[in-house]
Amino acid sequence: MLAMPSLVDARAWRDGRPAPLPEDPQSLRAALQDPHLLVWLDLLRPSVAELTQLADYCDLGPTVVEDALEPHERPKVTRHGGHLFFSTYLTDLVELPPDANRGRLVTHRVSGIVLPMALITVRLDEASTLDAVVARWEDDPDLLRLGSGALVHGLLDYAVDGHFETIQELDDEIEALADVLFEERRTGADFLRRVYGLRRDLVALRRMVLPMREVVSALLRHRTRDATALDSWYDDLYDHVLRAAEWTESLRDMMTSVFETNLSLQDARLNTIMKQLSGWAAIIAVPTAITGWFGQNIPFPGYNQPLGLLVSASLVLVGSLVLYLVFRARDWL
Repeated sequence: MLAMPSLVDARAWRDGRPAPLPEDPQSLRAALQDPHLLVWLDLLRPSVAELTQLADYCDLGPTVVEDALEPHERPKVTRHGGHLFFSTYLTDLVELPPDANRGRLVTHRVSGIVLPMALITVRLDEASTLDAVVARWEDDPDLLRLGSGALVHGLLDYAVDGHFETIQELDDEIEALADVLFEERRTGADFLRRVYGLRRDLVALRRMVLPMREVVSALLRHRTRDATALDSWYDDLYDHVLRAAEWTESLRDMMTSVFETNLSLQDARLNTIMKQLSGWAAIIAVPTAITGWFGQNIPFPGYNQPLGLLVSASLVLVGSLVLYLVFRARDWL
């Protein structure tokens, strides 16, 4: 392996089969110009000096260093002389405590420098492992014969598959929230915290998924070697990217519907509570009025007699029962 501290993996394939990679950094330029040798270099958190040195070895433009190390770069593809630079994001959802004030979505940026027969990937954190991508590459030796475009396709296909898994998990959570909407006494502070967390995750995921259409389209436009053989693979990848983008947009609309429906249901429940309170207040007003009337300090029919108590109690019961039945019939109680 080349003597670079940030170089965590390096592989080569000749005609689709594993081949040795030169150990001498000075031989790297010749290896990258071999039309039958496919090379992959994987860098983890390289320094500016290391990336500048590699750019000199590979005749890369000076803007590569800035693009590869920019921490907040969006998914994109740019052309620099004889090579392409692209960036994409791997996505994942992590478990958080119920009182967490941040979203579950975690993103890992992977940048790539595409040469005719080489791919150099630059990662900024250890969590974005590419072991599964390497397994995909080596499972199809025939595809590796088509050059660096096959490596780029495998990497982007893996990233898009991860997007689909993340979208599916978010879809399941949103459906669970929709089920909770119509359950009584379940849409409290915890529910709102989950809603805002999901909305934050969807906004962040949308920034990762939607630009992938431009990434794949640009790679299709700039393909240079064995383009016809890889067209069907990239067309399929582009279809997956479109589906992921449309699914993300539909989840965004669904999340908005959940939020608005929750507000509407809260208003409806508040109106129901107000009707019930008004009904009970009207019922309570009957005995209040009767007992207040009979409590005056003046003689009245039945005053200071058992008949007066019976009449007042009967009026309280009958009046309250009549109002209760009327309100019940009109669905106020």
